[in-house]
Parts: sequence; structure tokens; C-alpha cells
Amino acid sequence: MDIKQLIYLCNLERERHFGRAAEASFVSQPTLSMRLKNLEKELGVALINRGNNFEGFTAEGERVLAWAREIVSVYQGLKLEVESLKHGLNGTLVIGAVPQCSIMLAQLLKSISVKFPRLDFRVSVLSADQLLEALTAHTVDIGIGFFELQTLHELHFQSQPLEDSGVDLLFHPQHFPQLVGDTPLTLREVADLPQCLAEPSRYFRRYIDQNFRDAGLTLHTRLETSSLLQLLQGIFVGLGCGIFPRGNLLPEMTPQLQRRAIAIAPMTRHAAVVVAEPGRATPLAQHFFDAAQGWLLQSVTPGLPR
Repeated sequence: MDIKQLIYLCNLERERHFGRAAEASFVSQPTLSMRLKNLEKELGVALINRGNNFEGFTAEGERVLAWAREIVSVYQGLKLEVESLKHGLNGTLVIGAVPQCSIMLAQLLKSISVKFPRLDFRVSVLSADQLLEALTAHTVDIGIGFFELQTLHELHFQSQPLEDSGVDLLFHPQHFPQLVGDTPLTLREVADLPQCLAEPSRYFRRYIDQNFRDAGLTLHTRLETSSLLQLLQGIFVGLGCGIFPRGNLLPEMTPQLQRRAIAIAPMTRHAAVVVAEPGRATPLAQHFFDAAQGWLLQSVTPGLPR
């Protein structure tokens, strides 16, 4: 058994196709298939259900795959550690983030890039449930989303909760002049308005819908999409209003839009930045997490510059 066989196995899980897994592994498909068959022969169990195409993993394969993810993650962390010792912290950090979360992510990345100029970022947009799965499978280094903190503790993750600053209604005053004001809106007042909302599979949307159902109200969803850009464009032209957690850069980025607080119960899940426990997190992820904790502390402490 060698590390390449385990990498091939992880690539096959990700791609769900022998040909694409071979391309991701930079080998031919016959080579990948032969190496995986050799792994099965050495372990004495079938790992892969084979037919004309890839048909998933056996029960034994799923167990081996869980170990393979851990070993490959540690191996990649070792390589990054050596590169960091030689050249300083460098590489690409993979971040999984939910589309609507109370953090100024771009501002955080900018701050960290000043400290670690050779560090690059790749951000994948996931649902809250997908994000926890990706963290567990080591397909992302950092998670930024909505979590149950007790679950994170049980799964041995480090977490830095984000401040819950409430929820705002975002609108264009040209199309909704009656909404201009300072007092929080009630759920009934919001229910009377057309909305541009994220699709129901997102945790934040489920949280919103549940609060209105509990109040015996139904939202009028005029536009529903997974695209944040389409939501903002719909709000800008007056197709409807939008509901967002406070704590992002939208006020600065969209000065023509206005926001108004909504009187709504807090979320049961907590927004947080999450990484594997010390010793299992890669050097890139641990340095990012430590720097993010410092940045978040400054962002909520008056008088400290970001």
C-alpha cells in the first residue's frame, strides 16, 4: 500500500467516475484501475462496486475510504508544512462557505493576505449540511456557516462563533418608500411585501420560513434563486425585498439600497468559522484559523483597527 493508491481512492470518491478520477490523478485509467485492484488484493476485500461504470463503494470500501481521507489529509499537511518551512506560509486554502452568513469574508481574506501574501484562497459555496460533510471528508480546509456547536464539539472541530447581529430587510427606497425608517419591522409587516429569497434548501431560508410559519404567516416569494447576484439584482429593480443576516459588506457595496431591522427570534444554529482540531488541521488551515480569530476579536472590540 502507498499514498498514491489512497489518493486515487479519494479522487474516485470525488469524481464518481474512473476516467475523471484518472485525469485528476494524472495517470491513465488502466493504471488507476490496476493500482486500486492491487490495493483490494493487498487488503483482501473488495472496495469498489464495479459494473460497466463506477457503481459506488462497498461497505468495506466506505470504511477504508474514511481512513484514506485522514491519511491523505495528513500527508498533504506534511507537504505544506515542509513548503512553509522552506518558503514561508504558501499554498491554496480551500474554504467552504454558506451564501448568507454574518461575516465580511472578503475583508477577512484581504486582512490575512496582507499577513501571508503567498497564501491563496478558493471558496466553494455550500449548504450548511453540505459544509459539515465537506469538513468531515476533508474536502475543505475551513468552514464558514451555520452549525450546532455541540455537534462540532463531538466531532472534534475547533470553532470561533460569529456575533449574531440580527436580520435585516434589504430594499430599494425608490420602489418601497414606505419602508424607510429606523424602527424594527414586525413579521406581519414583512409578510405583506414581495420577497427575493434564497432557495429553501439553505439553512438561513429554512430559519426564516419557520419563524413566519410559527407566527401563522406566509412569505410572498416573488423571486427564488441560489444566486446571490440574481437576488441583489431583483431587489435593485424593485422585484421585491430581501432578507439577510446583518454583518456583511452589502451596505457598503450597494449604497442605493437601504436596510431595516426585522424583529425575529435568533437562529438555533450558530454562525462560526470552523477547522479541524489541533494536530489534524493542516498548517495553512491552522494559521488561517488563528489569524481569523484575531481579526474577529478586533472587529468587535471598539478602538482596535482591522
